[in-house]
Amino acid sequence: MTDYNPEMLYSDDSAEMFTNRPVTMNEHNNLLQIEEHMYILDDVKKPNVFRNMFPYSEIPKIPFNDRIVPHNMPKNIWITDTTFRDGQQSRAPYTTEQIVTIYDYLHRLGGPNGMIKQSEFFLYSKKDRDAVYKCMERGYKFPEVTSWIRASKDDFKLVKEIGMPETGILVSCSDYHIFLKLKMTRKQAMEHYLSVIRDCLDEGISVRCHLEDITRADIYGYVVPFCLELMKLMDEYKIPIKIRACDTMGYGVNYSGAVIPRSVQGIIYAIHTHGGVPSELIEWHGHNDFYKAVVNSTTAWLYGCSGVNTSLFGIGERTGNTPLEAMVFEYAQLKGDLNGMDTTVITELAEYYEKEIGYHIPDRTPFVGKNFNVTRAGIHADGLLKNEEIYNIFDTEKFLKRPVICAISNTSGLAGIAHWINTKFKLTGDQAIDKNCELVKAIKAWVDEEYANGRVTVMTDGELMTAIEKFSKELGVEDLCKITI
Repeated sequence: MTDYNPEMLYSDDSAEMFTNRPVTMNEHNNLLQIEEHMYILDDVKKPNVFRNMFPYSEIPKIPFNDRIVPHNMPKNIWITDTTFRDGQQSRAPYTTEQIVTIYDYLHRLGGPNGMIKQSEFFLYSKKDRDAVYKCMERGYKFPEVTSWIRASKDDFKLVKEIGMPETGILVSCSDYHIFLKLKMTRKQAMEHYLSVIRDCLDEGISVRCHLEDITRADIYGYVVPFCLELMKLMDEYKIPIKIRACDTMGYGVNYSGAVIPRSVQGIIYAIHTHGGVPSELIEWHGHNDFYKAVVNSTTAWLYGCSGVNTSLFGIGERTGNTPLEAMVFEYAQLKGDLNGMDTTVITELAEYYEKEIGYHIPDRTPFVGKNFNVTRAGIHADGLLKNEEIYNIFDTEKFLKRPVICAISNTSGLAGIAHWINTKFKLTGDQAIDKNCELVKAIKAWVDEEYANGRVTVMTDGELMTAIEKFSKELGVEDLCKITI
């Protein structure tokens, strides 16, 4: 070892070199610090596939070294969208009309402050290019229409022809991809990437570098040196270069003290502090293979990444991407407000996907699933009847146009039926009925009989409305509120 590396122990030589570095004042925290080392490419002869962490015939390991990095959430954080790129890699392609309609919804959802900053598109088919042109014709400042290409000069020609101000470029960074897929060395891969990036910069096109498979990459032997070279190019051309950290296989973890390359906070710290990339030029792109897409994206925000890349409803490659709607509410919880985002559009989008696109959102999906704020338990319904805050996560009617609902089954009880009626007929305050209502008791007896005869499914809205009409007539009343005890 010849120099300091935070993932290794000191040698005598490296310790001596470290003590000779100048001491400077950190303008952000007003503390003295030792100047950081400028990391250089480690052009290894054989791929480093971190077999100790990723033994393919076993479950991946999550080792710890208890090296902790500080929270460093940027003042401004935002969301970007990949619904039309990664989101189209796991489903039937959207039509041009569907893309434009969804893009309009994203514009409304992001609000006047442009909280959804960009939406990225493929450029390979005529349909995709038609959609790009039509979305650009909308003239919206946000989401900015941007593209994704491979590190290919032929692909770059597509961006140039359309006249986009920015494009994403795939720059795979793990040895799995560099050695095993591209059949290159690290040096060859870096030189190839930098060549294509220069071509873009020569045309005045800003570049967003997609560091694919970063959670299996050599962070200090390749990623940081590559980022340093990119920052040199940015300084030379005076054109922004963004870094998208892509957790392609979902290996990232948010655990404090976990070892890189699995540590999300360790990756963001390395890119920002050692790679010299400003927070506003760092973006996280997560996958959900280990159920960590949302928490990893939030962790990236917390440790110095301004942008989080998402897809509507998490639709994407394999297990999907970070759901856009999830990060809307993560933002609100972290910042204390929505900064102009219109969350009711989320429900409109869910309805559009179900009715117009024919995509079924799993019923228990948070915020958008049919049952996300529906309860079937009688004891929960009793609590909701007294005060909906007891069993509802927030005012879902206000933020999502989705009032909390009790689904009626054999476990709903009198309280569940009463709550269903109040919700359906918008009965509040003194008008609301309670579980002692004679109508509620009559419906409860009918529901119990249905399940005693072998029913296993919940009661439908249509069945309940028919029952209400029937028993109201039998009870001889027209006003629901007149039949309480």
